[in-house]
Amino acid sequence: MKIFYGWRVAAAGSAIHFLHSALLLQAFGAYVAVLSQERGWSKTALAGGAALQSIEGAVLGPALGWMVDRFGPRIMVQVGIVLLSLGFLSLSQIDSLGGFYATMVLIALGASLSGYFPLSVALVHWFKRWRARALSLMSLGLAAGGIAAPLVGWAMQSYGWRNVALASAVITLCVGFPLARIVRSKPSEIGETVDGDPVPPPLQAGAAAPPPGREFSAAQALRTRAFWLLGLGHGLALLVVAAVNVHAISHIKEGLGYSLAQAALVITVMTIAQAGGVLLGALMGDRWNKRYVAAGCMLAHMLGLLALTYANHVWMLGAFAILHGTAWGLRGPFMQALRADYFGLRAIGMILGLSAVIIALGQIAGPLIAGVFADLTGNYRSGFTILALIAGSGSVLFMLARKPE
Repeated sequence: MKIFYGWRVAAAGSAIHFLHSALLLQAFGAYVAVLSQERGWSKTALAGGAALQSIEGAVLGPALGWMVDRFGPRIMVQVGIVLLSLGFLSLSQIDSLGGFYATMVLIALGASLSGYFPLSVALVHWFKRWRARALSLMSLGLAAGGIAAPLVGWAMQSYGWRNVALASAVITLCVGFPLARIVRSKPSEIGETVDGDPVPPPLQAGAAAPPPGREFSAAQALRTRAFWLLGLGHGLALLVVAAVNVHAISHIKEGLGYSLAQAALVITVMTIAQAGGVLLGALMGDRWNKRYVAAGCMLAHMLGLLALTYANHVWMLGAFAILHGTAWGLRGPFMQALRADYFGLRAIGMILGLSAVIIALGQIAGPLIAGVFADLTGNYRSGFTILALIAGSGSVLFMLARKPE
C-alpha cells in the first residue's frame, strides 16, 4: 500500500524538530547553567542569547514569510540546516560573551530557516482534513527531543560543553540535511493531492463547482481581530515556554538544590508529558474546538509554572512537568492549524511571518524577565510568578479569537 507523501513530509519534519529540540531548545538551559558557572556570566546576559534568537525571528519573520510563499519551504530548510550546523561549530570555539551573542545570531538564523515556520507552511499545504493531526505528529519530534536532555547534561559533565557543541554540528549536518531533502512544498509538485484524496472527476456540463473557502491576503488578515488575538495569546504562552527552556534547569539546580542530572530528569518528565499532549492532539485535534483547547492550556501553563516556582516537594516538580508539558504539546500545533483554518493558504507564509513578530515579544520577554529578577533578588520566584499570572490571562484572548466571518 502506497503511503501518502504528506506523512513522509510530517515524519521528516518531526525528525528535524527532534534535532532542534535535543541539541538546541532543551540543551540551551544546560549551556546556560554550565557557562554561568564556568565563565561567571550573569543569567541576564545568557538569557540575552535566547532573546537574540527571538529578536531575529521577529525581524526576519515577514521576510521569511515572503520567501516561503515565493520559493517554497524545501530550499529554505536545506539552507537552514547548513547554517545551524555552522552555528554549533562556532559555539564550540567561543571565548567571550560577544562571541556567544554572534554565535546565537547564526544559530537563530539556521533554526528559523529550518524550523517550525517553513515546515508548518509545507504541512498545511499537504493536509486540510487532517491538518491538526499532521502538525501534532510533526511536533512529536520537539517533545521527543527533550528525552535527550539527561544525555546532553551527562555529555557536558563528562566531555565538556565544547565537545557537545562540536558533536551537535556534525549530527545536524549529517542527519538533518538528508531529512531536509524529503520536504516538498505542495502535493502538486509530485502529482499528489491534498490529504491524498483521489483526483475529483471533471465537472459535468452545467454542474456548479463547490464554493471555495475564503482565502485571506496578508493585508486582509491584519484587519481582523482574530489575527491579533491569536498572536497575542500565542506570545503569552511563549512567555512561559521560553522562560522554562532557558531558566528551569538553573532554578531546579540552584534554587531548589538538585543536581544538574536531576534537573535534566525533570525536563525529561516534562518532555514525556509534552509528547503525550502532542499525541492527544493528533488523536482528537481536528474534532475539538481548537481555541477552547488553547484557552485551557494557558491555565495549565500558569499552574505548572507556579508549581515549579514554589516547589518544596518532588511531587510539585512532577505537577509542573505534567501540566506544562501536556499544555505545550497539545497547544503548540493548534496555533498554526488555527491560522490556516481561519485565513486559508493564499498567503499563509506571510501571515505566519507577521504573526512571528508578535509571538517573538513573548519569546524575548519571558527569559529576560526571569533573568533580571533572578539577578536582582537572587532567585527566580518573583519573575516566574509574574510570568505565570500573565500567561494565565491569555486564556481570555483565545476565548475571544473567533473565526473571521
